[in-house]
Amino acid sequence: MWRLLRRRQQVEPQAAGEAAARAAATVPPVEPDLQAAAFFDVDNTMMRGASIYHFARGLATRGMFTTSDLLKFAVGQAVFRLRGNENPEHIAVARETALAFVAGAKVDDVVRLGEEIYDEVMADRIWGGTRALAQSHLDVGQRVWLVTATPVELARVIAQRLGLTGALGTVAETRDGIYTGRLVGDLLHGPAKAEAVRALARREGLDLTRCTAYSDSANDLPMLSLVGRAVAINPDSELREHARKHDWPVKDFRTGRKATLAALPIAAGAGAIAGGIAAGIALRRRGT
Repeated sequence: MWRLLRRRQQVEPQAAGEAAARAAATVPPVEPDLQAAAFFDVDNTMMRGASIYHFARGLATRGMFTTSDLLKFAVGQAVFRLRGNENPEHIAVARETALAFVAGAKVDDVVRLGEEIYDEVMADRIWGGTRALAQSHLDVGQRVWLVTATPVELARVIAQRLGLTGALGTVAETRDGIYTGRLVGDLLHGPAKAEAVRALARREGLDLTRCTAYSDSANDLPMLSLVGRAVAINPDSELREHARKHDWPVKDFRTGRKATLAALPIAAGAGAIAGGIAAGIALRRRGT
């Protein structure tokens, strides 16, 4: 009798497993759509506020620079936002300062810190509605890239955490895994975003008329106008008006009020610059 019971204990789970496998529905894999893709801005489009500011906050909580440093960073971004434009001379000076700070820092340190800080600070700030839009492109076999003035190392971390294809971001020159203090080209901002998307389309064989772009800012009109379908996400007033005139879809995931300076939605170019300063200060104070 014990032998029979042991045999049943062995046979019945096996039979149940085989029956379940036979009854399982098979979902065919999505066929890749190699000519269509989606491009998403990051700050205030994919994420509440500025990714580089959240990165700086994460560095501050680690004691890597002072509250005063962070406050100066925040106030500077608020000034850029209130002015509504970016003075090229101011950006040039700030860029040189940022690059001087980051020179000599290790790329691996920036990537590791970006991963830690994304999980701790940024993940909860992803707009669920925008994330769903990105997933809808992936679900039909299209590739999805982030396009941002944020340093490309941080942009890649965000893309990887979201399960996206990749990221286009501002590229700092490196040698042997160390930042040299120079940019490759310039900030990925405004028209430069459109040029990056155009270059990627050539490389990947994309048909831009079948592609979609998403942004919150009129600064990204060159990129939005480049593709077959443009969508305004949490738009600023200028982009909202442009979208209305051109019958572009508008989606606003903010609740109850407009985005405020409390979340520091910053001008993209200024944010990338100041983020470089913050990262440079942090890494130098760690003695890297």
